Amino acid sequence: MGLRINTNVASIAAQRNLGKSQQNQEHALQAIASGNRIVKPGDDAAGLAMSENIRGQIASIKQARSNSNNAISLIQVAEGGLNEQNNILIRLRELSIQAASDNVSDVERNFLNNEYQQLTQEFDRIAKTTRFGNKVLLSGNGGDYTFHVGAFAGPENQIKYNLNADSTASRLGISGLNIRDKGDAADNLERLDKALVGLSALRADFGAIQSRLHASTSNLDTQFENLTASKSRLSDADIAYESAQLLQSRVLQDAGIAVLAQANELPGRAARLISII
Repeated sequence: MGLRINTNVASIAAQRNLGKSQQNQEHALQAIASGNRIVKPGDDAAGLAMSENIRGQIASIKQARSNSNNAISLIQVAEGGLNEQNNILIRLRELSIQAASDNVSDVERNFLNNEYQQLTQEFDRIAKTTRFGNKVLLSGNGGDYTFHVGAFAGPENQIKYNLNADSTASRLGISGLNIRDKGDAADNLERLDKALVGLSALRADFGAIQSRLHASTSNLDTQFENLTASKSRLSDADIAYESAQLLQSRVLQDAGIAVLAQANELPGRAARLISII
């Protein structure tokens, strides 16, 4: 190749390669700093679209998992109220057994009846005041619930539940009972046993929906884990690879600067030829 003054092709080539090395270095630095393999859409347009779609799905699953956990909390609040009512029924039955025996006098039965009436009132109060937020859970006015536990639209992403639990004293048949005499105390046992069976049925219903919600949450946890891993494979930077790219681009940049310096001397050599003439 001849020596030219107007156009330094060698310098242009060196500048082009130096610019490419600079771009590679900047990309590696951005990837390492951000942790993302795709630092601009042009790096991998299809990969970016897929990873962003999965990112949206991951965010939706995270919220759906929160919905499912909140639904479990609602059921647990209701079941906690039923558990305390169950304890009260057992105590009422115990008091009835005690009052049905002649080893206590009528005066003592009145004392026992005072506790009996207080516990019955508390039983009813629990049913009417057990709430989750502003939703009353145990008075028979719960209504239909829809828990959205999926990342998409459609009924397959929802769990519907009719919360019709009514554990009031009148509904379970223990309202108006007393143990002022041993006959009444003995007669109460059958009604208390029926109330226990009714309460157990309500608890079984809550247990069934709670079990389903636990299964739903577990499935969402698995989806969240797998989708997060998939997004990582698509968009997360391989730090080992990017570090190697950074080192390579730095070496090439240093070499390019040296070559560019030599290429820029070529026109000067042509000038020296002219000066000799």
